[in-house]
Formats: sequence, structure tokens, C-alpha cells
Amino acid sequence: MLLNKYIDHTVLKADTAQEGVQKIIDEAIKYDFMSVCINPTWVKFAAEQLKDTDVKVCTVIGFPLGANTAEVKGYETKDAINNGADEVDMVINIGALKSGQTKTVFNDIKAVVGAAAGKALTKVIIETALLTDEEKVTACKLAKEAGADFVKTSTGFSTGGATVEDIRLMRQTVGPDMGVKASGGIYSEEDANNMIEAGATRIGTSAGVAIVTGAQAKGGY
Repeated sequence: MLLNKYIDHTVLKADTAQEGVQKIIDEAIKYDFMSVCINPTWVKFAAEQLKDTDVKVCTVIGFPLGANTAEVKGYETKDAINNGADEVDMVINIGALKSGQTKTVFNDIKAVVGAAAGKALTKVIIETALLTDEEKVTACKLAKEAGADFVKTSTGFSTGGATVEDIRLMRQTVGPDMGVKASGGIYSEEDANNMIEAGATRIGTSAGVAIVTGAQAKGGY
């Protein structure tokens, strides 16, 4: 299986300098990954270098805690798109979900979906490591109802990343047509294939090169 177009080649650590972002961009061009996934401050930089390629620019919204207001997330989304983002991965209001405040969570997602409508693809990070299975199902249903394009497992900055079991549950919940992104802890070709077999249609990882070359990466996103 050709894996390159499943991969969002990712660097999101706070201490990543421009050199690290440049490395991710160069690798994404070389291996023709689906996108680079970078923090918003680097979107304009990446968009300029990727404008003559088919590699997308993906960024994160409300990252990594998801605790900003819906209004802030909507503004962040518009700003990212104005700077050249093709895809936005937003973190839900996890605390609201765990409080049973589903309307708040829905409105939170809807603010980003609305801001991105017709301009960028939207992925909803539900942070599976912090949720019960019931909460995972609820979050996926809310994301689908709000019109998002994908649900996504993890930020990579919490207590755990993607699992095959979570991908299966998410795919079962959203049905066959919505995207499911596995992210966090995917370091090898075997890891990626296991996620895809479980229902993932996108892989978020800093180990994209290792995955497509059959090498074994050492940690990361």
C-alpha cells in the first residue's frame, strides 16, 4: 500500500525553530505527503513554499487544550485560512464534553466549520485518551452533526495517542463517508497499516519518512 498520501507530516512542538519546519516541508515535498501539519505561526511560511506542489498546508486550532472559546477558535480559523491553510485540525472543548454540555461542544465545532466553509477542510480532535468510550461516541456524533470533514484521535500532547480500538469505534460511529484521522504514537509502516485497516483515512505523524521508507522512528508525534 502506498502510504504517502495518507500522511499529514507533523511538527507541533513549542520549541520547533524555523529550521525544523523547513525540514518537514522539504520532506513533504520529497515524499509527496498529503500535508504538512504545523503551528499557525508557520502557515504563511509553509504556504509560500508549497504553492507549486500538491502538498497541503494543515494547521491546528485551539491547540492543544481545546479550552478557548468558540469565538476565538473561529477567528483563529479565519486567520489561518487567510495565511494559506488548506486544512484545520481543531481541538474540542474537552471539559465541556465531560460536563455533559453537548450544545457547547457542538457550537464550538460549528464555529470552526462555519469559518472554514468552502475554504478549508476541517478535522475535529476529540482527544480520545481523556474520554470514555461513551464520550468518544458523543464527540464523533457532534462533529458529524456540525458538518466537519474528519474526526481525529489526539493532539499528541496528552496522556496517549491513537489506538486501533479507538479508530474502529470512531469509524463505526461516523459511518463510511466521514474522514477518520489517527494521530499520536504512529512511528512505523506497521503502525500506519494497522490504523488504516481499522478505518483511518489519514495519519498524523512526525515519522512520515520512516513510515514510507520502512524504517523505525524513535518517538515524536
